[in-house]
Amino acid sequence: MLNKLNLQEAREGLRLKKFTSRELVQACLDQITKLDDDIHAFLYINSNALEEADKANINLPLGGLPIAVKDNFLTMGMPTTAASKLLDGYMPMYDATVVKKLKEAGAIIIGKTNMDAWAHGSSTETSDFGPTKNPHDLTKLPGGSSGGSAAAVASDMCIAAIGSETAGSIRQPASWCGVTGFKPTYGSVSRYGVIAMASSTDSPGPITKNAEDAKIIYDVIKGQDKYDATTIGSWKLEAGNWKKLRIGLAKEYMLKEMRDDVKKLILDAAERLRGLGHEVIEISLLDPKYSIGVYTIVQRAEVSSNLARFDGIRYGKDRSNFGSEAKRRIMLGTYVLSSGYYDQYYNKAQKVRNLIIKDFESAFSKVDLIIGPTSPGAALPIGASLDQPMFGEMEDSLAEPSSIAGLTGISVPCGKIDNLPIGLQFIGPQKADDLVLFAAQEFQNI
Repeated sequence: MLNKLNLQEAREGLRLKKFTSRELVQACLDQITKLDDDIHAFLYINSNALEEADKANINLPLGGLPIAVKDNFLTMGMPTTAASKLLDGYMPMYDATVVKKLKEAGAIIIGKTNMDAWAHGSSTETSDFGPTKNPHDLTKLPGGSSGGSAAAVASDMCIAAIGSETAGSIRQPASWCGVTGFKPTYGSVSRYGVIAMASSTDSPGPITKNAEDAKIIYDVIKGQDKYDATTIGSWKLEAGNWKKLRIGLAKEYMLKEMRDDVKKLILDAAERLRGLGHEVIEISLLDPKYSIGVYTIVQRAEVSSNLARFDGIRYGKDRSNFGSEAKRRIMLGTYVLSSGYYDQYYNKAQKVRNLIIKDFESAFSKVDLIIGPTSPGAALPIGASLDQPMFGEMEDSLAEPSSIAGLTGISVPCGKIDNLPIGLQFIGPQKADDLVLFAAQEFQNI
């Protein structure tokens, strides 16, 4: 089953001529045909994938490898809808920078994955084209907003996938689907050509079968982009003893309402890290509940600004095609930015955001990395997000603080409860992406 290979295995197999790119892509397409009527991870399949595979240069970093892309990344020649019927049928005139870099590295874009409409949510239930289901249990949610990408990787319908995270939208679905989700430092990967949700935290990143694969893709897509003024150039991480790290276990992230068996998996993971020679100590951070309020206000404000361009004149249908979740976010965002309320809400939220950043800076003066659960628990049942306007904020509460601060982080599986995956997250300071990936890969190796 070639589709079950991870990226490193698939790349090696292609170069050793054990199989062809066409055979690899066909195996993924067969898996999509077999499973996706039930899972609904994809919104669009690339009809030219096999022909592109025949022409693939397997000597390139991602040569001939089938990779899925979240449907908020512009793809020339393929529709991009952000899972909203307002953009149904929209065909972009250019590729997002991330997509362009993937193609230049030889990747085959096998299709576009389902997501919460406009990336508003953490369930993939707000998609205007129907929800995605969790491959581990079809009665459960995959998480979101990159739920389609996480489900596609977990069910071996692609070798790897691209997602985007504003506050948990890569790490949380990776946790619920039992795969690896890497959120880079804000600005290290270009947002050009990504349909914006919250511009000050949006971060494209890979969803893969392991941390080693995530690093391979990250090395391809990172870098400064003249079309995105928020991108940062290359940097060199200060050398240190990576075999003996000081890792902080955030006690505030072990929530009171969290099940004991979830906490045990995290504590067991901490013991495994100690067994690798690392020092793991308990540390204190600001309660993540403060990030919920900050993120709610800042994200809604930026949503109301970013979605203003979708007026039905330049592209898409008129604004009556926005779903209820988008309308709620636009209204709340417009309210907190309005005259008389800006200082009361938005300005105050930015001040608290600065305190969260300083809190992390203080923590990273004492430890190299921070660990904790990715999400408060395992995947919830289909329908759990309906009529729950704060569902996403609650399920992403442990990823929101680091996203707000622009930090890097990764979620890797650390066990199961009730046969559903649980994720462990590693959080690092800005520009410590390689260190986070190293620690996650080392943990996965054992």
